[in-house]
This record gives sequence, C-alpha cells and structure tokens, in this order.
Amino acid sequence: MKKYIIYSEKNNKERCGLMKKLLSIGIIVGFIGAILTKLGNPVNMGFCIACFLRDIAGGLNMHQAGIVQYLRPEVAGLVLGAFIIALVKNEFKVEGGSAPLLRFFIAIFMMVGAMVFLGCPLRMVLRIAGGDLNAIVGLFGFIFGIYLGLKALKGGFTLGKATKQENKTSGYIMPAFFVMLLIFVVVKPEFINFSSEGPGSFTAPILVALGTGLIVGILAQRSRLCMAGGIRDVLMIKDFHMVSGFIGILVAALITNIAIGKFNLGFAEQNVAHTEHIWNFLGLALVGFCAILLGGCPLRQLILAGQGNLDAATTVLGLIVGGAVVHNFGTAASPAGVPTNGKIGVVICFIILAVIVFTHSKKIIVRRDKDVSIGR
Repeated sequence: MKKYIIYSEKNNKERCGLMKKLLSIGIIVGFIGAILTKLGNPVNMGFCIACFLRDIAGGLNMHQAGIVQYLRPEVAGLVLGAFIIALVKNEFKVEGGSAPLLRFFIAIFMMVGAMVFLGCPLRMVLRIAGGDLNAIVGLFGFIFGIYLGLKALKGGFTLGKATKQENKTSGYIMPAFFVMLLIFVVVKPEFINFSSEGPGSFTAPILVALGTGLIVGILAQRSRLCMAGGIRDVLMIKDFHMVSGFIGILVAALITNIAIGKFNLGFAEQNVAHTEHIWNFLGLALVGFCAILLGGCPLRQLILAGQGNLDAATTVLGLIVGGAVVHNFGTAASPAGVPTNGKIGVVICFIILAVIVFTHSKKIIVRRDKDVSIGR
C-alpha cells in the first residue's frame, strides 16, 4: 500500500508538471495566434491550418478562388520547426503504410467540414477568443464529432499499424516540399498565384510568419499539442492535462485580442464567419470525427509529417487537395452562408465515413460457455 501511495503521488506530480508545461505552451501559441492578426494576417485567423492549406492549394493553381491564394510561410515554419527539433531530439522516425489512400480521402472530408465551418479547431479557439460566438457552436460540434470517433474506436475501428521504413528518404520529402514553397514565396514565379484582395491578401511579413511558425512547430512537437487529442482524453479517460494547452491558447488569445482591439463579441459581423448554426455544428463535428479516425487534428498532422510520419504526410496532402476540392466543387462556405453543395457535401462525407468505420472495424467475438450464466 505504501509503495502504491508513493507511486501515485509521483505520478500526480509528473502529471501536474506536464499540465503546467502544456498550459505555458498554449499561452505562447495563443499570443502568437492573436498578435499575427495585428501584424497583417486576417482577423481571428492568425493561425488556421485548414485555411492556410487551402490558400496554399490556391497559390499552387489547384483552385481559382482569387481571394484565397497564398503560400503561407507559417505552415512551412510548422513543418520545418517540427522537423528540426525532431532531428535534434533524435525523434525523427520514418514510418508509414497505415491505409494511406483511406487517410488521403478522410483528410479531404476533414477539409470539407472545416471549410463549411470556416476554420480548423485551432482557428475555432482563436475565433472564440476574438468574441465570435458562432465558434462556440462549432466547439459543441467538434466535441460531438470526437464522441462519434471514440464510439468508432470502441467498436474496433482501426486503420492498421504503421511500420518503420528502412529507407529514410521518404521522410525528408515533406520538409523539402515546404522549403520549395518558401522559395516560391520569395522568388514569386509567374506560375504561383498571390491574392490581391480578400483573406489571402492579408499577410504578416514573411520572416515573421516563418519565425512564428517555427516556434509553434517546435513547441507543438515537444508537447504533442493536439486540439482533438485534448478533448478525446477528457471524454475517454477523464484526463485533463492535454486540454490545458487548449485553455492556454484561449486565455492568451483572449487577453491579447482585447489589448490590441481585436475583440468583437457576438454572432453577427464576425470576420470570415457565418451564422448558420446547424452547419457550424456539423462542419466541426465532421472535422472532429475525421481527426479521431486519423489520429490527430490538422495541426498535429503537420507536426507528425515534419518528424517523418508518412501517414501524416499523406493526410496533409489530402488536406491540400481538399482545399482545392471545396472551391472547385463549390462546397466552401462564406460570410454569406453555406452553399447547397456544402450542405450536401457534409452529409455525403458523414455517410461515407459511416461505411468506412463499419468496414474497418474488427469484429469482437465473445465466446460463451454453455455452463456460464451472463448477468443475473
């Protein structure tokens, strides 16, 4: 009993220390997310993984929505920050092979949901911190989606196990890809698009954007920060340490937004947002569902891709393609509301996900002995 008590106290002390670490990192990320809007990024969009990957798709000519085209240096910073710190800490591990094609399409579905809500889970927090009450509706949807994902996991859903790759070359492709995008941002070749108006034209200085991305990438890699993972742990095992990063981002961004005059409380007249509550809810529910099936939110996928995870890299590519799909197929929402194609798209994605979960769930066989009575 004595040994147990000593272990329990030690465990609690370590857990408390981890919570403080995540809270501190969340505060830094929240401050950076808010201050980037002061330095040029769109309001309530200092960081938005889904929006930024959609902008990258536009910059690469994958869609022709002229107001959202820019090779965001923040995203390159996130991947490269994770890549560098993973090398330094000897955590760069090249592994993959866990249902890559399925991950690619689930990532597209995640982007469909994100663009109906108009933001990823990280932007959801930054929108709440900016006073956008529509994002609170989205938060409830996100939690519901994570709940659905957990039900799938408990039902035996799995995408299979990733395996270690003997040749590490593949692990360097994603960091190299984002270095190439950085070069394009600086050189500005003719085949790369740059928005002259709209959200894509609101940009922080390149070095600032890259630097902040590197900082957040390093911190996120060291802390395993994941917006979906925090809520998952609360729902599944009543563990609140991961969600403390979520709280840190919210508090820091809220205080910073108030200080710099970017706080606007209400549902109406929010920047790059709409007031269709059902679709704000369902959009982020779809994102939360996909995040649990994929093993992480869009931010976490970028970080994992930076540290050599090929499955996460495939997911990131799916998100970029998804950014093109939502505009080419007219499913992306706008401040005017959610188009019919967007509503149909969300419903179809949920139906396909249900089929995927059903077909990729291991059957749990319970053998019953004739002489054993179950229940009363």
